[in-house]
Amino acid sequence: MVAGPVPSFPPWRPTLSATRSPVQNPNRTLPRWLAKFFFQCVEAAQRRIARGSLVGDKPIFDNAQFPWVEAIEAKGPAIAKELEAVLANPGRLPAFHEISPDVATITQDHQWQTFVFLGYGMRAERNLARCPATAAALEGIPGLRTAFFSILSPGKQIPLHRGPYNGVLRLHLALKVPRQREHCWIEVDGQRYVWQANRAVIFDDAYPHQVHNDTDETRVVLFVDFERPCKAPVSWLNKLLLAFAPLTPELQQAKANHEKWERDYYATPAAPAPATAQHAAGTPAANAPEVNPPAHGGHASAHREETVTDERAHG
Repeated sequence: MVAGPVPSFPPWRPTLSATRSPVQNPNRTLPRWLAKFFFQCVEAAQRRIARGSLVGDKPIFDNAQFPWVEAIEAKGPAIAKELEAVLANPGRLPAFHEISPDVATITQDHQWQTFVFLGYGMRAERNLARCPATAAALEGIPGLRTAFFSILSPGKQIPLHRGPYNGVLRLHLALKVPRQREHCWIEVDGQRYVWQANRAVIFDDAYPHQVHNDTDETRVVLFVDFERPCKAPVSWLNKLLLAFAPLTPELQQAKANHEKWERDYYATPAAPAPATAQHAAGTPAANAPEVNPPAHGGHASAHREETVTDERAHG
C-alpha cells in the first residue's frame, strides 16, 4: 500500500505562500475562501472522473486509444530540430521550480529545466513563434492544457510522487534520449517505461510515479497535459474545474514568474554557443528498438512502502 503524506503542486492546492497581493499577483485570481472550495470540489470529483473515463482508469495507456498520437509522433523529428536551437544556450533556461515555486518540494536544483509553450490559460507566444513545428503539432491535441520541453540533466532523479487530479492525462513525446536509455525511465504505479525517441507514452499522473535519468546524457521530452476523455455529464464537470484552475493563486504566480522570465530571455541577446553545445548532452536514439514496453492492467504498487509526495509535475 502506498503510504506517506501527500503534499501537492500549484495547479490544485492552496499554499501559505500564495497571496492576492497586487504586486505578486497582478492578474485576476480567486479569493482564498473560493480557492479552498474549488480544491474540495476537485477532490470530490475524482471518483466520478475515474468512473466516467472513456479510456479506462489505469497507470499507462495504449496509444491506440488516442488516434491523434500517431500524427504527433510523426512530427517528432521536426520538433527535435527546434529543440536543438533552444538547447544551444541551456544556461538561460529556467529551472522548473523557478517558474512554479511549489515544485521545490521535489526538486530544488537546476537539473530540471523547462521551455514553456502553454500552461492552463497562459500562452508563451514568443516561444511558440520560435518553434512553429511544435506549435503546429500542439494544435492537433484535443483538450490541450499544458505543453513545454521538459529537460532532465544527467543523473537527475525525480522522487516518487503523484499528481492530485485525474481529470487530465499526460503525454511524453521523447525528443532526446540517452544512448544508455535502459537507465533513463519513468515508473508509473510500478510499471516501468523506457523512452524511445519520437515515440509517445500517455499515463495518468495521479498514480504514484518517479523518474530517473541515471546516465551521463540529457533527456528531453515534449511534456503535455490534456483533458481526459469522459462521457457526459462527467466531461462537463471536468471542463468546469479545468476552466477555474487558471484563476488559482498558484497558477497566477507561475504565470507571472514565466512572463518575467520570458521578458528577460528575449530582451537579452544570446551568447554564441560552442559548436558542440547542441550535442554535448547526449544523442537521440531515434531508431533504437523499444525496450521494456509498459504492461497494462493491475496496480503493481498496491503494496509499495515508499513515502510518496504529491505534485503536479512529473518529469
